[in-house]
Amino acid sequence: MRLAGPTLTLRYAQAADAPLLFALASDPEVTRWFSWGPYTSQAEPRAYIERLAGERERGERLDFVIATEGTVPTVAGVTGLSELSRRDRRAMVGTWLGREHWGSGANAESKALILHLAFAVCGLERVGAYSNPENTRSTRALEKLGFRHEGVLRAWHRHGDTHHDVNVFGLLRADWPGAPFEVRVEGEPPAPWLLRPGAGPS
Repeated sequence: MRLAGPTLTLRYAQAADAPLLFALASDPEVTRWFSWGPYTSQAEPRAYIERLAGERERGERLDFVIATEGTVPTVAGVTGLSELSRRDRRAMVGTWLGREHWGSGANAESKALILHLAFAVCGLERVGAYSNPENTRSTRALEKLGFRHEGVLRAWHRHGDTHHDVNVFGLLRADWPGAPFEVRVEGEPPAPWLLRPGAGPS
């Protein structure tokens, strides 16, 4: 499936995207707060892409590459949903962007697209997010989108040999203002991600 906004499109990753993702995520600053990376070979993004179809179908992960429009379309990063609870109708959102796209507005637009998917398409009632307390850029971006800071999980996240605290944020459907632009949607996510009334068993 695809979701398109004013300047960005979310689409499923393809094998041809591996070199683009490698170029972005081989930067240690890009993956500084993550449990993975930086990439050291193109085999890593290739393996990630190969896993995605099965993870979508099993309801484990619903990731999209963030594709930019323009004369030379390219990939800016990745966004998606994970930690799905069908019973509770909730999931977590995560996004990463190549350094050249920081401060460009790509985070806000891609988050608006993925929240439209979560609430308007999938029928979720809650979307959560994490950020490292030292990652002030990510924290501010989540707050601007309406996410509410709900606390700190101590030693929650291990990266290498270090355990990090994480902020936990939440946004409820009732508090979601809707996308600030028209979202064009093509197709539907796999059945495990469809939770709106009439979309299948809980």
